[in-house]
Amino acid sequence: MWATTLLARYLEGKPFDIVLEHSRYVADLALEVARRLALPDSDCQFIEEAALLHDIGVCQVRAPGLGLYGEHPYIMHGVLGRAILEKEGYPLHALVCERHTGVGLTCADIVRQGLPLPHREMCPETLPEQIICFADLFYSKKPGSLAVRKSSTLVRQKLLPFGADKAAVFDAWCIQFQWSDQPH
Repeated sequence: MWATTLLARYLEGKPFDIVLEHSRYVADLALEVARRLALPDSDCQFIEEAALLHDIGVCQVRAPGLGLYGEHPYIMHGVLGRAILEKEGYPLHALVCERHTGVGLTCADIVRQGLPLPHREMCPETLPEQIICFADLFYSKKPGSLAVRKSSTLVRQKLLPFGADKAAVFDAWCIQFQWSDQPH
């Protein structure tokens, strides 16, 4: 698939393997949700591509545990990914990169937390963006834990320190996406 080839142009070795495996789990879960919602094939194709590319920006961040030695803090990987994919000619995929952190970052979140990010809204807007953001919450890039899917309870607990509003977004998505931790 072209998305994997593009990812390989920016990452190699251990970082590529980690990001690809993580992104494949995210893509598979996002596709599960999309099919449950009976989204058209064109949306499913976009979801798979964008999910595979959502973390491309990590190629420019510093995360030694992932074998990444770039100059930027990890929190910037979304905006960096957006810049990469816009340059590559994929503006809609680029927006997924920027908008997938947590359940999304508001300008107020960025200012309040003093994050090194542009002061703008970075929340998923379209249904495919929301589905990918949702799926990403369930998987870590921590080596040794890539295949472990977090429970909804754990995802919610990890969001609560960022505000009850973040957990509320997740709760709403669970309802909208007919989500249960039980296999379907």
